[in-house]
Amino acid sequence: MATTLSNLSMTTNSSEDPMDNSSSCDSISPSSYQNKLIPAIYSFIFLMGFLGNVLVMTVLCQKSNRKTVANTYMLNLALSDLLFLVSLPFWAIFYSFDYNWVFGRFMCKLCGSLLPVNVYASIYFITCMSVDRYRAIVHPLQSQCSRNLCQARLVSCVIWVIAVLLTVPTMVFRDTIHIEELNVTTCGLHQPTRPYLLPALALTKNILAFSVPFGVIASCYWRIARHLVMEESSVDKSAKNVDRVMKMVVAVVLAFFICWFPFHVLTFLDVLISMKVMHSCWVRQVISTLMPFTLCLGFSNSAVNPFIYCFVGNHFREQLRRLYAEKVTSFSQTRDSISIRLSSYSRKLSDLKDTGALDALDQPSRDS
Repeated sequence: MATTLSNLSMTTNSSEDPMDNSSSCDSISPSSYQNKLIPAIYSFIFLMGFLGNVLVMTVLCQKSNRKTVANTYMLNLALSDLLFLVSLPFWAIFYSFDYNWVFGRFMCKLCGSLLPVNVYASIYFITCMSVDRYRAIVHPLQSQCSRNLCQARLVSCVIWVIAVLLTVPTMVFRDTIHIEELNVTTCGLHQPTRPYLLPALALTKNILAFSVPFGVIASCYWRIARHLVMEESSVDKSAKNVDRVMKMVVAVVLAFFICWFPFHVLTFLDVLISMKVMHSCWVRQVISTLMPFTLCLGFSNSAVNPFIYCFVGNHFREQLRRLYAEKVTSFSQTRDSISIRLSSYSRKLSDLKDTGALDALDQPSRDS
């Protein structure tokens, strides 16, 4: 039963047959707590991530905001996270209904595709931001000519195309599946005729959505850190600014690694089991139990991104304060305008009463 439930997870790529007795393991079904705890976690991630990314997009889309390469990648990153977060309420209901998908085939394919699109797009935008920061800090003179807004927009379009293309196989295999033994219609991955396809997709995700981007990100920030330490005087004479940049470097790398590393480890172990390389029963139990929670951890990266990449930065905080001040000023002016109009109207009524104009107006009614 646990193996079958594990196969219903929206991103599990295992190709093993859940009815195969050789792969069955006796364990407690995780559904008893997942149908309550997982939806609660998803709801929290959705609320925090949705508000944070909407705020980021609102600030970055302001006319007064500078159109820069970094802001372009930030805006696309927020959009990627926001598109995925919209699908989280559907998955929360999916878990709360004991893996029963009630939204139809189209929404199954759509929600199932938004996750890999976000996995690829968000990580590639983070990678682009890392490379851009590396070029701006370590090679400021050489990068002035090549770092431009048109290039950043072109790169962003290419990333979206790549993310969608890499998601096509998932969209093809994702569908509603009726599970007789559980009496549910789930949203999962169909077993293809060629059993190696799903493990190949999982390995592709491990390599292209984690290993390669993390290697690039870690390399960029390691070189930035070394440059700031070794040539501090040529970059910034303020030790406080260097420390702030170093903290940002550590936060960026750790957030990426902590959020997605556990999920990709379990995905890799799942591939080894599906390819019959591993036959350990306790590994299957660990994957079945921990996979939903590693997904939660990975999803939380969409809520953490606004804080790591935007709220920690001084420039974004200044933009946020400026937007807040503009809104407060506009609201105050509107309120003052309404107060002035009400006061003016009240004075006119008072003047009319003092001059007896109101009595004159009421006289015909009294005479009648």
